[in-house]
Amino acid sequence: MEERIENSFRELISTLQIARLYPNWHPQFKKAIDKAYISLQDVLREKGELVIGIVGEELAFGKEIFFNLSKIAQPVILYLKERGIERIVFYQGLKNEELVKFITFLITPKEEIKHEAQEALSLLGIKNIVVGKIKTSSLSLEDKVKESMSYLAIYEASLDKVTQSLETVLDEKELDPLALRFIIGNVMENLLGKYQDFLNLATMKRYDVKTFSHILNVSILSMFFSSKIGFAKEEILDIGIAALFHDIGKIYISRKIIQKPAKLSEEEFTTMKSHVIIGADILLKYVDALGILPVVVSFEHHLKYNLSGYPKLSFYQKPHIASLIVSICDVYDALFQRRGYKRDYPPEMIYDIMIKDKGTTFEPDLLDKFFKIMGVWPQGTIVVLSDGRIAVVREENEDDIFSPKVEVIAPADKKEVIDLKSVKEKLKIERSLSILKEGREYLSSI
Repeated sequence: MEERIENSFRELISTLQIARLYPNWHPQFKKAIDKAYISLQDVLREKGELVIGIVGEELAFGKEIFFNLSKIAQPVILYLKERGIERIVFYQGLKNEELVKFITFLITPKEEIKHEAQEALSLLGIKNIVVGKIKTSSLSLEDKVKESMSYLAIYEASLDKVTQSLETVLDEKELDPLALRFIIGNVMENLLGKYQDFLNLATMKRYDVKTFSHILNVSILSMFFSSKIGFAKEEILDIGIAALFHDIGKIYISRKIIQKPAKLSEEEFTTMKSHVIIGADILLKYVDALGILPVVVSFEHHLKYNLSGYPKLSFYQKPHIASLIVSICDVYDALFQRRGYKRDYPPEMIYDIMIKDKGTTFEPDLLDKFFKIMGVWPQGTIVVLSDGRIAVVREENEDDIFSPKVEVIAPADKKEVIDLKSVKEKLKIERSLSILKEGREYLSSI
């Protein structure tokens, strides 16, 4: 029986992943939902009800914890817990259409759900599925932690799963493309709308390079940028996955070189430049799972807009727009994040550095759009105004990226919200304050 129950869990997980990729009328979805329904019916005929619980980060049935399955199901477990679902009960009498409605409900964006999960199911006419939280005293502390889950917690959980996928490719093992798409889709839904908030949180957290945080940052930023300039959801997801693997060749060559605090030797730099070709070769083995875009982006992301980068081509080949997007996001994040061998680059310096390469390294229109969206000083940046007051950037003015809307936070008796575009002849931003240094005392106001 335990084997049949575990199989039911697997079919449900697979169906939820597929539902994130295909509409409920698609043959792939119908095939998955039918398999899950048959599997559930097989258990329910004998047991009458099936209770799935999430304890910590593990899937459980009664006193049995499915550790191996829980590893595979981590993205789904995180997805359910974010929606306040720790317990799902299926009753005998379950109908196929109820299961379809339930899966469709689970993939509905959180902001579109106006009721608690169980109330929403009842309104949908679902009678044989009940959801809720596990209410035991032993989980009270966990419940408190869960309530305070931040964007950074979502990021860290996703980082762990992404690292596993990257390690899988580096070890040339079989990759689960649906699970990876589910992870990146979950990141897209949870972090893109709050990218600037997340950016400040991630900056305060110090990561080791080998955890692949830079790669995930580039993926998130590439999806954020793509969404802002009008790409469709599926295209955004494709770009996010391509960005995730853009530096796989560099990791493959030598993590020691990446982490080296000193300047690379000429030989090391030449070796490192070959990572774009090595990465493309690695990813060619995964075209069936990932598609061709990751291969293209891996090969092209250092070509530069005017093809003056590497690898050197014997023919003219305009870089793919995804490669141009990832190139911008790759450089921006590398400059934005503190590194052991670099001094802290404030946002205004990052803008100056990148704008010098407009038309050479970066496609001009894309770079202009990028900074219209991000601003010279991203939302949440702590800045010093020309009158000496301290403020936080709250909103960008796309038609004047040097004059955002700010909220003055110090001194306490001079607080106000100012649109700098309307007073730029009298007041402007002089410089930014690092949240790791002199701006730290103002973090509570971000």
